[in-house]
Amino acid sequence: MSFKPKHDLIDELKWRGLLHDSMPETQEMLNREMVTGYVGFDPTSDSLHIGNLVPIMLLKHLQLAGHKPIALVGGATGMIGDPSGKSAERNLLDEETLRKNQEGVRSQLLKFLDFENGENKAELANNYDWFKGMSFLQFMRDIGKHITVSYMMSKDSVQNRLETGLSFTEFSYQLVQGYDFAHLLKTKGVKLQMGGSDQWGNIVTGTELIRRMGLGEAKALVAPLITKADGGKFGKTESGNVWLDPNRTSPYQFYQFWLNASDEDAKKYIRIFSLLPKDEIEAIEAEHEPAPHNRLLQKALAKDVTTRVHSEDDYNAAVAASEILFGKGTEESLRKLSESDLLAVFDGVPQFEISASDVQAGIPVIEFLTDAAAIFPSKGEARKMIQGNGVSINQNKVSSVDLNVDASFLIAGKYILAQRGKKNYYLIKAV
Repeated sequence: MSFKPKHDLIDELKWRGLLHDSMPETQEMLNREMVTGYVGFDPTSDSLHIGNLVPIMLLKHLQLAGHKPIALVGGATGMIGDPSGKSAERNLLDEETLRKNQEGVRSQLLKFLDFENGENKAELANNYDWFKGMSFLQFMRDIGKHITVSYMMSKDSVQNRLETGLSFTEFSYQLVQGYDFAHLLKTKGVKLQMGGSDQWGNIVTGTELIRRMGLGEAKALVAPLITKADGGKFGKTESGNVWLDPNRTSPYQFYQFWLNASDEDAKKYIRIFSLLPKDEIEAIEAEHEPAPHNRLLQKALAKDVTTRVHSEDDYNAAVAASEILFGKGTEESLRKLSESDLLAVFDGVPQFEISASDVQAGIPVIEFLTDAAAIFPSKGEARKMIQGNGVSINQNKVSSVDLNVDASFLIAGKYILAQRGKKNYYLIKAV
């Protein structure tokens, strides 16, 4: 039975900006037969971050084209540490931490690929499974003899570390990763390894090892390293990495990362990170161009990625949280925020602390706005602003100067949001 891909994978990756390089005849192989391809993820943390979305998208597009993806969790390679792109040696992780990290990475990968349906359904693998029973001597005899030291020394990941120091452990990494490819070819028929462009040296060591071991045909394909238009590092914020784990980076913060992308970056990111088809992306770009202030590109990008990484409910909650600052939110949407999202939404607004016991007893609104929180310099000004419908508490207009602010106003058990005019917010914390 002849194979026909659902579409040309290489052409798809090219227009999306997801192809940096590939070995000769990779495209021909992908259009000739159903190819099993893999990407490795080293469990250096218990969560993937948005930089890992690039190789995940490679696996997703491989599957959408009709091929079979394998996500390899590097239980063994994670014990060594990849020197590629690193200026110093990593700290080695203990087995308990590695196991915890492997499970975290594994659970996240399950969200992106179809592991249930069709002959090209995705698989998970762990290289610890085939390395745990292999002795050092066996590895040296059966694997190490096929690759010369001069070949390994020629790799950029090695050359870039010669002056600062490179241990034998990290030097051997490319050979260990190379054997992964050989083992997967022998046991699962894997003919393609994919990754970021910084992995090219490690990946072609695998194809060379396969060639020298006489195991057959193997190809490589890598995506570019993603950069920001302003030269900053992609996937980093002032608070650090943008994680896929909602406990590390909340869905609101995740949504905001994409929403705040520059026009130039958004145009690039929507191709790379969304699954929107070409005609739809081009239509959004055309609509965005005459009115960039509406941020249509960023909104479409943020919706697609947030929904796939988290959920539609999380996306809707993030949109509702975002709208609070623009006066479109309600008390209901405010109360739905987690404490971390509430603090993230109102990061940078003036904050006051008041006595929790005073709130429990109830504070007249005029006193609350002047003595307790110092939002107004005088009671007269606070009264005048209330009478002019210029004061809101928890997104509700204060309609009476006789209002009593009590414990029923507390959000997440300890916060009250006050607003003076349209744009001046104040967060009051009961302590």
